Amino acid sequence: MKFAAIIEYLQDKAKIAELRPVHRQYLASLKENGQLAASGPFTDDSGALIIYEAASREDAEALLQADPFNKNGIFLKYVLRPWNPVIANRDAFPA
Repeated sequence: MKFAAIIEYLQDKAKIAELRPVHRQYLASLKENGQLAASGPFTDDSGALIIYEAASREDAEALLQADPFNKNGIFLKYVLRPWNPVIANRDAFPA
């Protein structure tokens, strides 16, 4: 089942830039394990959307909680909801 997290970031660009490589490495490992459907920051740098693949809301919450951005205070708040993709255009996504 998919869970969409809409996340608001701390507005400290230097701290975000410092932690971004380890955050993206974590997301890449989730993708390799089949636990990440999509992710990316909002273009205004206010936060991000991450779509997890997890058996339960608790499992998705655990993935979010383990993210280095969350552990280091970048995630200020988030909403996590079950998500049902009905139509997708894979050609619209890079990589």
